[in-house]
Amino acid sequence: MIKLQGKDIYLAALERKDCKKICEDDEYDFDNPVETTLFGWSVENSDEWFDEIQRLLKSGVNIRVGIFLNDGTVIGDVALQSIDRVNRSCSLGMGMAKIENRGKGYGTQALRLILEYGFNNQGFERITANTMEINIPAQKVLEKLGFILEGRERKAAYFRGEKLDNLNYSLLIDEYNR
Repeated sequence: MIKLQGKDIYLAALERKDCKKICEDDEYDFDNPVETTLFGWSVENSDEWFDEIQRLLKSGVNIRVGIFLNDGTVIGDVALQSIDRVNRSCSLGMGMAKIENRGKGYGTQALRLILEYGFNNQGFERITANTMEINIPAQKVLEKLGFILEGRERKAAYFRGEKLDNLNYSLLIDEYNR
């Protein structure tokens, strides 16, 4: 089993019980909304989520792992998604279940680890990330990690009664290696 170790967290394969725990712990921050929530995710369908993770891993289009505190507590997940082996590219996705674990640097550590894995172990040459314009924390983390804002999809997301822009970021391997 692969384990990618950071300072405060590590990344490792998700097990069924981890998917259930993430679903149990999932909290939406109504005071600081930054992305749409996945209504319909629940403890009851966490087995289906686990099965989907395994199916997408076997098909080669996604690599999704858990974000664990060093004590073994699962706190979220991070993924290399929409993998395109021909063009050596993929997109990045991440979620942190509990509000209390956001803003502590765990996500930044997880992204650093998965970028290292994606570029240096999987051979990707381009990794993209998308976020809504209101998700300032995600934008700051992406820019801190070297991502470049490539474009803006104007009024592409309907959120809380208004149309918002989606921001498209990318990081190329040569930029990552600088």
